[in-house]
Amino acid sequence: MTLSKQSMTDEQRKSVALEYLKAFDHGGVTSDGGSILDLFSTDAQVYIPKWGIANGREEIGKLFGDVGATIRSITHDYSTFNWIFSGSDTIVAEGTSFGVHRDGPWRAGVPDTGAGRWCDVFEIRDWHITRVFIYLDPDYAGKDTLRYPWLHPERTGE
Repeated sequence: MTLSKQSMTDEQRKSVALEYLKAFDHGGVTSDGGSILDLFSTDAQVYIPKWGIANGREEIGKLFGDVGATIRSITHDYSTFNWIFSGSDTIVAEGTSFGVHRDGPWRAGVPDTGAGRWCDVFEIRDWHITRVFIYLDPDYAGKDTLRYPWLHPERTGE
């Protein structure tokens, strides 16, 4: 028996990425009732700022557990997504979200400097995510202001 690998279309890769994002909105459960981890290859990588790179499903599960424990609810704004297709296994999704973090609510654009804007770079092969690097500010509730003078006018002497 030989291993057969078919190339995927951009729309097929997009469908896997959407399933992943929708699983976040449903507490890590996919549309067929499976685990979000089932969407990943066994040797996949996931990166998120302030956590680092998780290698393999076990570490990815730890990353999602650590980050997910801080989020009470999340909803992605699917109608506003921008998709970039590279003609290879890589696609990029840029979008917004809103929800409730353990430190408080967030919504993209409220304020403009706040959380809710993100960009994910996916590599998807054979119906599995092999890599997703998540670019967002993990300070969902916008509490980390003292270290940034432009967010805390009292520190700038104004």
